[in-house]
Amino acid sequence: MRTQRQVVDYTLKRRALLREVHAGRVATMEVCDASPYLVRASKFFGEATTTPCPICRREPVWHVNYIYGDELRASAGQARPRAELAVLAAHYRAFDVYVVEVCRGCGWNHLVEKYVLGRDGLGDDADDRRRAAD
Repeated sequence: MRTQRQVVDYTLKRRALLREVHAGRVATMEVCDASPYLVRASKFFGEATTTPCPICRREPVWHVNYIYGDELRASAGQARPRAELAVLAAHYRAFDVYVVEVCRGCGWNHLVEKYVLGRDGLGDDADDRRRAAD
């Protein structure tokens, strides 16, 4: 997306956690604890991936996008489909997007990445403010 910025990728943290699980130092019950709300959000708002679940290896993981930000008010904390994020980015100055992967079969879930979207990333608002000041 054009306004995507401040991306934080959690791949290394995911790998470290999976290493701990496969070594037996972390129980699968501790990492396969997806809430029913997250699983339900994956059904209605999630995107299927081709990546198999790293725990059960039977089903693909789904990505769910959660949005947070002061401007969002009542919409903050909701899951949204990826296609809708571009529309929201055109209407709001800035909001955070958290992408969570979830397996519908075993309940594995992990934060994949976090980034910021919104009009502030376009630079148009700063130009508008300068013109208004002149």
